Amino acid sequence: MADADQPASPEKVVIKKYANRRLYNTRSSAYVTLEHLSEMVKEGVDFVVFDAKTNEDITRSVLTQIIFDEENRGQNLLPIQFLRQLIRFYGDSMQAFVPSYLELSLDSFTRQQERMRAQIASAVGGVPGAGFLEDQVRQNLALFDRAMQLFSPFSFPRPEDTPAPATETKAAPDTSLDELKKRMEEMQAQIAKLAEKK
Repeated sequence: MADADQPASPEKVVIKKYANRRLYNTRSSAYVTLEHLSEMVKEGVDFVVFDAKTNEDITRSVLTQIIFDEENRGQNLLPIQFLRQLIRFYGDSMQAFVPSYLELSLDSFTRQQERMRAQIASAVGGVPGAGFLEDQVRQNLALFDRAMQLFSPFSFPRPEDTPAPATETKAAPDTSLDELKKRMEEMQAQIAKLAEKK
């Protein structure tokens, strides 16, 4: 159970990290590993990690360690160019806005993936070929890269992002890009308001 001064809400599982680097799940009264915490994330279980000695919230560093371990195992999810762009934002004047922007982008990406899964499930004649999935992934990555370039005009474009010939363009409008642009305009308005306060 969390201490009274801890900001964890009742529904969050409290994990304590001890000096010997062991993680203790206070709800199940058992020691857990980073792999257990990774599974909890995938299952949607909300948890918070506290340093057992200082009572400091170290959830961010533990989640980062899980990502680091997954990347080291060959589960390469983060493109090198994305990591470089992310590093450039540390100490940049726009650093404060990056977390909320990334949350909005991933939320939009997740909703797109849910729609895609629904389309696959309702497809006549079974699951479409791998080309369909590759095309969706390519579109999502291109959308994310375009959004990052809107957010940071100084970022470097990837070579594969060169404009495609007009014959390859799709007829269907990209509503996700419109929604992302709208959110970007809202964020820019918030940035302008913050700048006025200074």
